[in-house]
Amino acid sequence: TGFFFFLWVKNTMALSAGLPADLVWHFSQVFGDRVGEGDISEADIISALEFSHDGDHLATGDKGGRVVVFERTMENEGQSAEYRFLAEFQSHEPEFDYLKSVEIEEKINQIRWLRQRSEAHFLLTTNDKTIKLWKVHNKCYRVESAEARPGGSFVTPLRVPRMRHVETRVESRVKRVFSNAHAYHINSISINSDDETFLSADDLRINVWSHGMSGECFNLVDIKPANMEQLAEVITSAQFHPEQCNVFMYSTSKGVIRLGDMRASALCDTHAKAFEEPSEEGKNFFSDIIASISDVKFSHDGTKILSRDYLTAKIWDVRMEGRALDTFKVHEHFRPKLCDLYESDCIFDKFEACWSGDDNHIMTGSYNNQFRVVNRTTRRDVMLEASRDTIEGPSHVLIPMRAYSGPERRTPRNELHVDRLDINQKILHATWHPRLNIIAIAAVNNLYLFRR
Repeated sequence: TGFFFFLWVKNTMALSAGLPADLVWHFSQVFGDRVGEGDISEADIISALEFSHDGDHLATGDKGGRVVVFERTMENEGQSAEYRFLAEFQSHEPEFDYLKSVEIEEKINQIRWLRQRSEAHFLLTTNDKTIKLWKVHNKCYRVESAEARPGGSFVTPLRVPRMRHVETRVESRVKRVFSNAHAYHINSISINSDDETFLSADDLRINVWSHGMSGECFNLVDIKPANMEQLAEVITSAQFHPEQCNVFMYSTSKGVIRLGDMRASALCDTHAKAFEEPSEEGKNFFSDIIASISDVKFSHDGTKILSRDYLTAKIWDVRMEGRALDTFKVHEHFRPKLCDLYESDCIFDKFEACWSGDDNHIMTGSYNNQFRVVNRTTRRDVMLEASRDTIEGPSHVLIPMRAYSGPERRTPRNELHVDRLDINQKILHATWHPRLNIIAIAAVNNLYLFRR
């Protein structure tokens, strides 16, 4: 057994030896039950994931409407610092819209942290219809002590009760509820750099809210046509610029990214810039479906845009609208399987993408619990797998994975045919620590943390 274990470690190190140091990742932590051990309910599947601005806290939301907050341990300030459970609360409950006779799911679509101004933490959570502002803070509990001290020395002593600290609990309570402003499902929320407003986007509209006013909002974009039969595209994602509070962007199902400036007009239906690739020749039935952008993110300095469609991740320069600066293939081996993916509805999966803290790397998910990390400077990349079966051994180094299509052949265990990839095990949500090389991956009901 020891000999085979030594061979396994040696093989793992050999597979990673050809990679540059910035693409070699180590396992750090995993939270959640192993898939296959017990019943994994639909409510336990993670549907949202977000680091706080300083990276000291991590929040996850699931399809059951719950939010779980983790905090970074302060014992070790290095890259290997771990996270521990801090708090859990029920953010949303299932509701029923009696006017439209539809059920509103409790699933958490997105989580966004507000910048910390005090010891308390504030975060926004949203389901399909309602956005909530939550406060997470430590609350001290005191009780009256049995001991008392005399308050006088001449007449009958006055005994003054004393309060004794019992414990400190982490409590969560909702501060404001932002509702009744979206007729369609909310897909994005984004906090402005002024720390006073945030936007919320559904399929056809983008609204701007003030943190302190939940009763009204301001409509920013409205692409709903007078006749719904003329509807050609929907909004898929939206975000504020990280530095300029008047600039925002949104992506559409036609593969277009539009940049808006709130200084130009009150209603920003007319965009300031539009980023779109030239139309391809030889389009087929799937071309428009896979061109739909599922996620857009500004770089931390606001000069680049990261977009994710079904098969690729693209980087755009905000000064160049005609074509993408770089295009990285995420899982090109699935292109021959588009018909099967369409029949299973997987072709409509919405993968997120994220930047590293220094904007030199990007990361996005794929199927079979795999995710791709790309160095956009050297254009080198690696496909890794978030699986308990691949993190055994003392080295904890993730093995680079490869996939191929066409005829099957005898291959190493880290190289799989596309037919053997499990499309039900998918990584839709991932986030990168804002300062350190720590990434968080949501794989079904499990939360993985990896470090470099």
